[in-house]
Amino acid sequence: MTKQFLTFRIGHEHYGLELSQTREIIEYGGITEIPLMPNFLRGVINLRGEVVPVIDLAVRLGRKPISVQRRTCIIVVELKSQEQNHVLGLLADAVSEVIELDETSIEDAPSFGANIRAEFILGIAKQGEQFIVLLNADNTLSIRELAHLVEAQLQ
Repeated sequence: MTKQFLTFRIGHEHYGLELSQTREIIEYGGITEIPLMPNFLRGVINLRGEVVPVIDLAVRLGRKPISVQRRTCIIVVELKSQEQNHVLGLLADAVSEVIELDETSIEDAPSFGANIRAEFILGIAKQGEQFIVLLNADNTLSIRELAHLVEAQLQ
């Protein structure tokens, strides 16, 4: 069985998210910063009347914050959590392409390397000479964990 992934770049690293969880890609802009929020939460945007939090995915993955460039964009994803849909914006340096991968071509994440929490990684795919870290969006962007981090920052 094949799955489609949206691939994107953060710094020099390549990542992928399941296309089924991706709603759209928009230009960077219009972010309203919110005071006293954790550094991974860049702010919120107004997406056709819906307030959408924007997560700096680099910070969430333990990297330096993304510095906005010409190709910086926001990947809008929709996740289900406790029977509710949650819409989040993810800041990325650049979107690459949509790729189709057979499940047999996705390798398990190594138990070392990548410097990312293991539960954030769905697997690793190789395309040409480059590796793409496939993120488990439900764990990386766990609404419960993100809310806990926000609450901890406010205390």
